[in-house]
Amino acid sequence: MTLLGHLSLWLAFLVGLWGAITGFVGGAQGRADLQQSARHATFALFAALVVAVVSLEVAIFRHDFSLEYVAAYTSRNLPTFYLWSALYAGQKGSLLFWATVLSLFAALAQLLTSRRHRVYLPYVAAVTCLVATFFISVMLFAANPFQRLAFAPLDGSGMNPQLQNPGMVFHPPMLYLGYISITIPFAFAIGALLSKQLDTEWLTAIRKWTLVSWLFLSIGLLIGMWWAYVELGWGGYWAWDPVENAALLPWLVMTAFLHSVMIQEKRGMLKKWNLGLIIGAWLLSIFGTFLTRSGVIASVHSFTQSPVGYFFLAFLVLAAVASFTLYVIRLPLLATEARLESMVSREASFFFNNLLLIGLAFSVLWGTLFPILTEWVRGVKITYGPATFNFVNIPLGLVLLLLTGIGPLIAWRRASLPNLRRQFAVPVTSGVFMLLILLVAGMRDLGPLLAISIGAFVSATVIQEFTRGARARHRQYGEPIAYAVVQLLTRNRRRYGGYIVHVGIVLLFVAFAGMAFKTETQATLRPG
Repeated sequence: MTLLGHLSLWLAFLVGLWGAITGFVGGAQGRADLQQSARHATFALFAALVVAVVSLEVAIFRHDFSLEYVAAYTSRNLPTFYLWSALYAGQKGSLLFWATVLSLFAALAQLLTSRRHRVYLPYVAAVTCLVATFFISVMLFAANPFQRLAFAPLDGSGMNPQLQNPGMVFHPPMLYLGYISITIPFAFAIGALLSKQLDTEWLTAIRKWTLVSWLFLSIGLLIGMWWAYVELGWGGYWAWDPVENAALLPWLVMTAFLHSVMIQEKRGMLKKWNLGLIIGAWLLSIFGTFLTRSGVIASVHSFTQSPVGYFFLAFLVLAAVASFTLYVIRLPLLATEARLESMVSREASFFFNNLLLIGLAFSVLWGTLFPILTEWVRGVKITYGPATFNFVNIPLGLVLLLLTGIGPLIAWRRASLPNLRRQFAVPVTSGVFMLLILLVAGMRDLGPLLAISIGAFVSATVIQEFTRGARARHRQYGEPIAYAVVQLLTRNRRRYGGYIVHVGIVLLFVAFAGMAFKTETQATLRPG
């Protein structure tokens, strides 16, 4: 099985190269035969990598300790529950997992994309094959999961005890799925740039993929927070660890895109911005992978230092240069179709929302890179502590939470004063009422006061939107209120599904506010 797995990697490498070449050439020259060949290459790539994964899993479950990877991350007494997760417990196996899932998404993109978006598919095949080929090349030349030992030990080293937690089975795969699936929107963005088809069609093609990416990243982050809480106790759910930050960065950018894309679809604005967000989100996913695998930062989540980091750094730089060069060349084709008519409008609130999200991302990125930069420049590593991250990001987060409630209350294009009064009356009253209750109850910490009060404002906004929508359907169609609410969700999933997500964000902020009540006491116990 080891030989079969190794040969499968080489086959996948060659197929990936072929898919990249035929996809780019076929798309540029309009050759249907090459385009079809690139499409088939994605399927063959997936098949070859599945064989490699099965080969490694068979070795893991058979306890084939002649494989260096199996000996390093498993043992005979490791529970079966964790044997499954051994596939991605180490660097080499996780690279194979990444490439295989990417090939699966690439094949699904070819199968599920509607006919009217076919113009992008050769380039999508080319980009996904090229990225997968990079990961395969790293395995073949620097981190081969099928590397054999000169002498097979009787037992393996086993998995790190801290990793033997149910979170290990779910947290890494969810983050990987989030990271990897961003490649599909990125591939469509590159396809739109190369084909010069830069209207809203490419946005329609990636709508579900962006939601999938955002959802997987969200689940992965939440499970990671739960896992950290279990390991470290109350307040241990987030420590601004560099690898935690690296996972948060693409989530912030994807969240910004999910809001700003509505402005482009509704008003034809922010074309340049949205393309930049998709490219940036993908580059940040590769950056996070580089941080995790390079060993340049100290983290409980990162792998040990290895040559793999140089591969990823080179790939990141080349991909960034190529992507933004193409982006700059196509800028003349990205002229906006409308102008911002008023600062008091929904599109303005969404844009401010984007600026805050990107501001948060920049703050986190700067704090994460600061130790590396100071070591390069001054020879001394200076790190940002959690207090510094909190000092910068908590105010930004609170303003962002406030905009979460303001945006749905403001009309598109331009809001009138009577409309604003009518829309804001109940939510503002709810927020002020909650603030007074907290003050009467004795709360004086500014952060929790604002978080919970703004949370009440946002919750009231959501309730008001659902109530008005349900009443409108009740009057128009005679539907019972409960059924009308269900219809709102099914017929306008983006809008009302987004409101439900906003409630989830409120719950997170209220939970974060609980940190204000955290107390730590150190004491010396006497014998007896």
